[in-house]
Amino acid sequence: MRPFLSALVVCCCACGASTTGPTITPPNPWTLVWSDDFEGHAGALPDASKWVLETGTGPNKDGWGNAELETYTARPDNVSLDGQGHLVLTAKREALDGAQYTSARLTTQGLFTAKYGKLEARMKLPNAKGLWPAFWMLGANLATSPWPACGEIDVMELRGSIPQTAIGSLHGPEYFGGSAISKKFTLAQGTFDQDFHVFGVQWDPALISFSVDDQIYQTVNAQTLLAGNRTWVYDHPFFVILNLAVGGTFLGSTGQPDSNTPFPQTMTVDWVRAWQRAP
Repeated sequence: MRPFLSALVVCCCACGASTTGPTITPPNPWTLVWSDDFEGHAGALPDASKWVLETGTGPNKDGWGNAELETYTARPDNVSLDGQGHLVLTAKREALDGAQYTSARLTTQGLFTAKYGKLEARMKLPNAKGLWPAFWMLGANLATSPWPACGEIDVMELRGSIPQTAIGSLHGPEYFGGSAISKKFTLAQGTFDQDFHVFGVQWDPALISFSVDDQIYQTVNAQTLLAGNRTWVYDHPFFVILNLAVGGTFLGSTGQPDSNTPFPQTMTVDWVRAWQRAP
């Protein structure tokens, strides 16, 4: 997901959930510094002390720079608690504010930022052509260092027409859009709409690792990045974003929603948590 510029992710390789490989073994102890378990009554909006609901079709009314087809709202119809400890983002086919779809986008900008540590979310994702769920981070210096100089960490993106494959990416000044550092994680069986899965990053001063269900599938090293004349821009605070887009350039020409795409579609979040290493 990118804030104001379209991107086609370069995918490197696929991994199955049952594939033997390195797993995250966090040092003890980790300190939980921020979390939301989405407790509350059904129909309630998310906690306003933790989340900002962004609305509309983007600052330039251009589909958030990605040619997205929805308008984001702050209505419980599009974003609310379900009364069972979940946050539900709902995309609908309905005309509003010049768009043909509605959905939701939440950010912690101005409320919470992370610099290093571990960030995870447990989610169940949609399975339908034309949907683009994302869990990601942007540099909090966005106003003074516009994207991609601020840096972007895509913890999870998914193309709804390929519901068994999640993608993790990094975007920086010399590697953004189609040149992003990206890699796929593909389930050995099933799709990401059938059950909840935990998507995460472990972020250290010179290393960022991406994981699904505690299995690392991509690690990016600052030394390797710098050796390739690419800037490491992950040395400052980032804020968190959750959104469910409809359409957009990330999905490609064949991945856009059509008359056969069933709506409404949902992205269900069980929890989001951030840890830092204890001193």
